[in-house]
Amino acid sequence: MPSLGPSIAKAISFDPLIPEKALNEQFEKLIRQPLFTMTYAPRQASTLIIVIDALDECEKEKDIREILRLLAKAKDVKPVCLRIFVTSRPELPIRLGFAEISGDTHQDLVLHEIPRADIEHDISTYLRHEFMSIRTEYSRRSPQHPLSADWPGDGNIQTLVKMAVPLFIFAATVCRFVADPIKGNPKKRLSAILEYQTASQASKLDRTYLPILDQLLVDQDEAEKEELVREFREIVGTIIVLVDPLSTISLARLLDIEEEDVNGRLDLLHSVLSIPTNENAPVRLLHLSFRDFLLDPQKRGRSPFWVDERKTHKRMAGKCLELMSRPGRLGKNLCSLQGPGTQRTEVDKRVIDERLPAHVQYACRYWVHHLEQSKGHIRDGDQVHLFLQKHLLHWLEAMSLMQKTSEIVALFGILQSLASVS
Repeated sequence: MPSLGPSIAKAISFDPLIPEKALNEQFEKLIRQPLFTMTYAPRQASTLIIVIDALDECEKEKDIREILRLLAKAKDVKPVCLRIFVTSRPELPIRLGFAEISGDTHQDLVLHEIPRADIEHDISTYLRHEFMSIRTEYSRRSPQHPLSADWPGDGNIQTLVKMAVPLFIFAATVCRFVADPIKGNPKKRLSAILEYQTASQASKLDRTYLPILDQLLVDQDEAEKEELVREFREIVGTIIVLVDPLSTISLARLLDIEEEDVNGRLDLLHSVLSIPTNENAPVRLLHLSFRDFLLDPQKRGRSPFWVDERKTHKRMAGKCLELMSRPGRLGKNLCSLQGPGTQRTEVDKRVIDERLPAHVQYACRYWVHHLEQSKGHIRDGDQVHLFLQKHLLHWLEAMSLMQKTSEIVALFGILQSLASVS
């Protein structure tokens, strides 16, 4: 293997959802084999940086343990200077995993143990910088009604700092909300945020997201509010439970609603969602806390924006099955292959993407996941049973074309566990 060079730094991103066997293979391929076989050690140590973000989002505890076990082995890698940066919530499996790793191998940085004064200083610096940018941009767009040079004032900055600590996401969300040109006057938007400082019973997440969502209902009559909340739960509720993010086009096609309706609902949510200008790019959550806020069981009956997670998964499973069951969507020899012995590598990816666009691929790959998360069961004559009777082989063919055959055995295991047998 050639030298990595004296000053190279590489970043490798691991997906915490990949299976244990794949983790081992990826670790061997990317780290152990090439690094252990190096015969030349540069005078200046090369640096390999591995970043694993949100390890706690890994669904299975055994996968978390396997990742940590592999990382512990990495200390033996030479001559490269190896550094691994892991972010995670302090969930029990992760705390136990690190407890089993010798203390001199890793260093912990616990965010909530950082001195409050340091957090306040950092958030204050950020807010002052962002509000200066907001003031400059708004005055440029509205030269006849510029914001005063001292806006929003030290008092308001300090109030926002106290509301934010220790959540930086609060400060970032507030700035995005106040800066959004679609929502009008920044002064009014800031006032809406500050009103929540007196809500002593409100949680940090309530103070972060309620001011933004409540603005959606301003000046709406009851019928309009009811329709808006329904659309919010349908569209945003879907976005927060997706396994892989989808573009607005794919989302509209999966839900079988107009793309204009999706865009119209999302236009007012740039403060909490990353909505790209490219319509083919996926819509993403800016922060996982928004999902936590909407799915919080304590919000049931108290917040019109509460999303019923199980009900949303059930609706998603149904939408996926409806999509795959439509005439012409799945079928025998979907890509018109020359014969049954055709290799997957011989099939043009453009043909596959044409016959299996992004929303169909999502439905094929994840309908079982949504069914499982809905806590539902399969019964004779229901939607799942009828789909499997008619399209089982067609679905398997689609999964093969998508190169997801390795996932099928596990999916069958889940389906078998959900079947209600008389």
